[in-house]
Amino acid sequence: MDAAIQSKVDVWLNGNFDEATKEEIKKLQQDNPSELADAFYKNLEFGTGGLRGLMGVGTNRMNKYTVGMATQGYANYLKQCFPGGVSVAIAHDSRNNSRFFAETTANVFAANGVKVYLFEALRPTPELSFAIRTLKCQGGVVCTASHNPKEYNGYKAYWDDGSQLVPPHDKNVIKEVDKIASVDDVKWSGGESRITIIGKELDEQYMEMVKGLSVYPEVIAKHKDLKIVYTPIHGTGITLLPQVLKNFGFYNVHIVKEQAVPDGNFPTVAYPNPEESEAMSFGLKLAEELDADILCGTDPDADRLAIGVKDSNGQWVLMNGNQTAVLAFNYLMEARKTKGIAKPNDMVITTIVTTPMIDAIAKGNGVGCYRVLTGFKWIAELIRQKEGKENYIIGGEESFGLMIGDKIRDKDGISAVALLCEMAAYEKEKGRSLYEKMIDLYVQYGFYKEHLISITKKGMDGQQQIAAMMESYRNNPPKTINDSLVVKLLDYELQKGSNPQTGQEWKIELPKSNVLQFILADGSSISARPSGTEPKIKFYFSVNTKLNTAAEFDKVNKELDEKIKAVITDMKL
Repeated sequence: MDAAIQSKVDVWLNGNFDEATKEEIKKLQQDNPSELADAFYKNLEFGTGGLRGLMGVGTNRMNKYTVGMATQGYANYLKQCFPGGVSVAIAHDSRNNSRFFAETTANVFAANGVKVYLFEALRPTPELSFAIRTLKCQGGVVCTASHNPKEYNGYKAYWDDGSQLVPPHDKNVIKEVDKIASVDDVKWSGGESRITIIGKELDEQYMEMVKGLSVYPEVIAKHKDLKIVYTPIHGTGITLLPQVLKNFGFYNVHIVKEQAVPDGNFPTVAYPNPEESEAMSFGLKLAEELDADILCGTDPDADRLAIGVKDSNGQWVLMNGNQTAVLAFNYLMEARKTKGIAKPNDMVITTIVTTPMIDAIAKGNGVGCYRVLTGFKWIAELIRQKEGKENYIIGGEESFGLMIGDKIRDKDGISAVALLCEMAAYEKEKGRSLYEKMIDLYVQYGFYKEHLISITKKGMDGQQQIAAMMESYRNNPPKTINDSLVVKLLDYELQKGSNPQTGQEWKIELPKSNVLQFILADGSSISARPSGTEPKIKFYFSVNTKLNTAAEFDKVNKELDEKIKAVITDMKL
């Protein structure tokens, strides 16, 4: 074993670590030295969102010690920023060890003189954001690895507005965490009296807030028997969503029994991710059996959602994240106009890789539309900048996330499911399904179709290969893609936009991010975005055309599929 790794192992074997941890290390020394090396070869990085990694012993794993050291660094920074006193809220999901990590976090904060509000049991991530704002906390933590496989856990850090950390705080917290060199630098206990257990009261307040998002309660009253199938995929959604739907006025809700009980082993799925059709397969089966109106699913911490509806042929299909966002954005903009509650300063926010169709809908409704970098923290940051000047309605992105209303500052699968069920009732009142509504919107605004491919470059040099790929696109950008001229090249890393045809250049007013976008003369767009944490690069494709009538949908849909294939082929991906 490498000497540097061995030295880190020795520190854990001889330092202030519990006996069970030391025994586990000794066992790995005997049985699996390569896994031991992986567990210690680096420190688990506290990135801009917090921690995420495999659970187990070692510096490169999620465990009591890495969580405690991260919390100590974060506590130090909060106390620097808020010398008048600090309070935090802490929540966790259904994953294995999530409660233990949440309690560890609470104890370290409390030992550092911080007032802690700890949820009594598992809760959705969006409720944590709501709690921070409601209880006027300076920060917060939720222990979750979102939709990662069961072996993972994570730790997401929040600021006083209920959003995840943005500059300068993200980088500053990382610096403070990096200063914690040893477990001996952590205050582990001694402040237990500063921990307050919270639960039911916050639940009631949060659910009341969600109920307030309803636009057409009178339509729900007519369709209270709307047949809804819901799966929490063994996660936290089960704690609130059935009651939220009841509060909205829906009484015909069927829970997928096989996935109803919170379970960190996620026994029915490989990935507890509602984006994956496999994770939604039990729900689809039940929806079909019951001839339901809508199928909804949320991920383990209930910040993402997916919906399924029947297509024009009566076949159940899962809507993708872009389609779900389009339906939700359009509904709120249209409904506010119809109800006479729209304001001249209404705005919506989406991200640079989400469908351009949202811009077209916003323009059609006279609503301001802004684009930010990927991640809801950037949506929250823009709300903060526009507060008092513009009225935020909804934000969302293609990765199955929506944030409705300004009472929370992170994506919220609970309120999104409630609103989508209301939308299904509203369209039923008009004699059509959400699928048919989607096609009607394509006729009205243009048929936009998106596709995502993710390329993993394995091995030691994976990251270098991806860096070389981005460098090549930067230095030798294509002049045409699929016989269409590149009319805009947007480089978010250099914060520069240009038109290769005219030579015109302009500044991009967004923080730096390693993303490249090619906008073509025919309205297509291609975005390249490497992962910051693994050797993976994502390519987002968006193509569009005119759809004259709903009857032409299948034909035009195939044409757009072919167009995406041709773009991918031309780019040699």
